[in-house]
Parts: sequence; structure tokens; C-alpha cells
Amino acid sequence: MINVKEIAIPDNEIIYTFVRSGGPGGQNVNKVSTAVQLRFSIIKTTLLSDSAKARLFAIGGTRVNSEGDIVITASNFRTQERNRAEAYSRLVTIVDKALILPKKRKKSKPTFGSKIRRLDSKKKTRIKKTIPIPKKRCE
Repeated sequence: MINVKEIAIPDNEIIYTFVRSGGPGGQNVNKVSTAVQLRFSIIKTTLLSDSAKARLFAIGGTRVNSEGDIVITASNFRTQERNRAEAYSRLVTIVDKALILPKKRKKSKPTFGSKIRRLDSKKKTRIKKTIPIPKKRCE
């Protein structure tokens, strides 16, 4: 069970499979399945609100497949236990980010000084355009 803030994700909602890993390891890499693929279903989980699920879809990006599962692959280490722990920690960070509500934008007004400067520049432009320009005589 993974605890994320006040939400505890039960192990039955997390499916992990072990696959063969690439990278260093010599002959051992061809014999032992040490890489972990962790799957967490966003659609099926009842722990998250609809808005948190939507944020989780957005944060997941390419890790979210067509069935609505987040697929996290960890193969940095040579043991299953460390790769499993790494995949769990990645899931925890993603779910943590999804639980944070985005700040609402506060509407701001232009300052009094900026209003005065804007009106002064408009006034100068208006005056510049209303002054008649003397025509040059062609003789």
C-alpha cells in the first residue's frame, strides 16, 4: 500500500510485471527479468476525484495508454526490489502533483500611474495628428 498525502493506494490497484532489462549486467541481463512495468488504472480507481483524474491524465502525458492506465517502466537498477521501489516512487510523485490544486488567477487592475501614462501618450498622438502640416511649394 502506498500512502500519498491522505490517500492510500491499495496494492490491488497497482499491477506490476517484470520484464527483461537492457543495459549493463553482462550475461545476467539475458537471464533475469529485473525491469519493472508498473500499471495504475486512472479510470478504475475510486480514490481520486474527477478533477484529480483529469490532472493525472494531463501530467501522465505519453505514459498514459489508450485504456487509461499509467505505465511506468523502471530499469535503472540490477535488482527487482530497487526497480520496484523506483517505480513506486515515480507513481507517488505523479499522483502528488495531480492532487495539488492549481492556483486561481487573480485579476489585476492597471495602476493609476500606468493609466496616466497611457492617456498622456494618447493625448500626444492626438495633438500630433491634429496639427496641420504646411505644404511645400513647388516652384
